[in-house]
Amino acid sequence: MGLHYSFDVKKDVLIVRLSGELDHHEAEGLRQQWKDKMYHNPIKHVILNLEDVSFMDSSGLGVILGRYKEVLQLGGELVVCSISPSIKRLFEMSGLFKIIRLEENEQFALVTLGVAS
Repeated sequence: MGLHYSFDVKKDVLIVRLSGELDHHEAEGLRQQWKDKMYHNPIKHVILNLEDVSFMDSSGLGVILGRYKEVLQLGGELVVCSISPSIKRLFEMSGLFKIIRLEENEQFALVTLGVAS
């Protein structure tokens, strides 16, 4: 199936929407595109919408963790939203929810970051 992604910038928030399978075949392409978007826009926070992600492996978690560290250095926050039960379980097992906040949906995540659209 592969991975499809889109990026949207609202004020200082980068919204990353993923769909498909985030595995080791797709991780490097996503990492590069995501980094480019962060460096070419005045980004402080990231919202990661995982609503349509059907599979993720450890390399996908690695991409997310890497961008989390970058956002942290900017003084911002990475927020995950719209997550499926299977991907949520992966995040719980990996301990990512100890450092990354989960919100119900993109709109609510924007509000909590101070960006009402």
